[in-house]
Amino acid sequence: MEARAVAKYIRVSPRKMRFVCDMVRGKQVDEALAILKFYPSKGAKILEKVVKSATANAENNFDMNRDKLFVSEVYANQGPTLKRWRPRAKGSAYKILKRSSHIGAVVKERE
Repeated sequence: MEARAVAKYIRVSPRKMRFVCDMVRGKQVDEALAILKFYPSKGAKILEKVVKSATANAENNFDMNRDKLFVSEVYANQGPTLKRWRPRAKGSAYKILKRSSHIGAVVKERE
């Protein structure tokens, strides 16, 4: 049995989010939330909300025990990219890519 939560169209690049995801993958839920709470990154705050949501889904929808829950999967996939232009010298332009992510978390009960 597993419970999942997904946050879509988050304005953080997936490359930066994957560093945060790697820290909490495989950890107990309470330990993962403690790590995310004190990690100084924008992505950590967002991932904390997603893990909390997945935990709440597990408790309320599937009657799982919170003490046995662990983060089995965490991922940050690429979302749509906003393309912007910045003026440069001699009338040329420079492309700015504002990337976004789809962030997901899956929690399972440890036997």
